[in-house]
Amino acid sequence: MNPLLRFCSSSIGRKWIVALTGLVLFGFVVGHLVGNLQVFLGSSEPINRYGAFLQGLGELLWAVRGFLLAMLVLHIVFTIKLRAENRAARPVNYAVTERRATSPAARWMLLSGLMVLCFIIYHLLHFTVQVPEVNMIGQNFETLHDAQGRHDVYRMMIMGFSNPVASAFYLVGVALLALHLNHGIMSMGQTLGLNTGKVRPLWEKGGPAIAWLIFLGYASIPVAIYAGLVKQ
Repeated sequence: MNPLLRFCSSSIGRKWIVALTGLVLFGFVVGHLVGNLQVFLGSSEPINRYGAFLQGLGELLWAVRGFLLAMLVLHIVFTIKLRAENRAARPVNYAVTERRATSPAARWMLLSGLMVLCFIIYHLLHFTVQVPEVNMIGQNFETLHDAQGRHDVYRMMIMGFSNPVASAFYLVGVALLALHLNHGIMSMGQTLGLNTGKVRPLWEKGGPAIAWLIFLGYASIPVAIYAGLVKQ
């Protein structure tokens, strides 16, 4: 058998694929948050300049999007495969013991991940593809431009999050993301051999802390906009 296929078909190989793709996606989550937090810098200039920079990447931007999509698909497929293998190998009479031993975040890992996928699809349709029917206010975001002719990302975010349903759905989505990361960060470190010995307690406490800091960062945007703290 081809060494790559042998690696992908082994339990250890699949865990590494889930961990490495998760690491890439985690990096994107952090980078995306840093970019979005520019909405708090007092004017539309920083985030509109950031949006124009991304659009100026042209084909490279689409290559990055394609790479991230591939990472997401691999992460989902191999996570489902691992979960199916674990269920097939687990004796029925161990179910109660395992439920007591694992955290809620660990037990909800697969479900929270699939729900986050649904949120990602909505988020892409809302702000990336900019489908008017999805933003719930009927406004075509593609027509929004600032004084310099750039796409007005600042005004798009304010209009998008001024809708209470959209903001509430976004908050639920990032909460599920944090729940997924709560266990995922520690699991990733364990697979990659990074949370052994003295550093293990740091992973056990730092993983959930990072996950919920990410939640607070993302949640602060719709909350501040809906509360009128960020205005056009």
